[in-house]
Amino acid sequence: MITFEPLQITLIKKRISKMEFIKLTGISSSTAARMWRNEFVNLKIIDDICRVLECDLLDVIKYIPDNDNEQ
Repeated sequence: MITFEPLQITLIKKRISKMEFIKLTGISSSTAARMWRNEFVNLKIIDDICRVLECDLLDVIKYIPDNDNEQ
């Protein structure tokens, strides 16, 4: 599972509100909502976020292994 929890932490550290984040990145509010629910977003959007926030990929997303596949 991919989580956007690091993005929320990055926004707090940079003192950027969710609304300001949407305006800075130019993403739609529906895309932002998908991110807050840890749903799929286009990799181009993640690239744009890293560029605008001047941060690394790990400041935006994190991979958490899904235990459903264990045998």
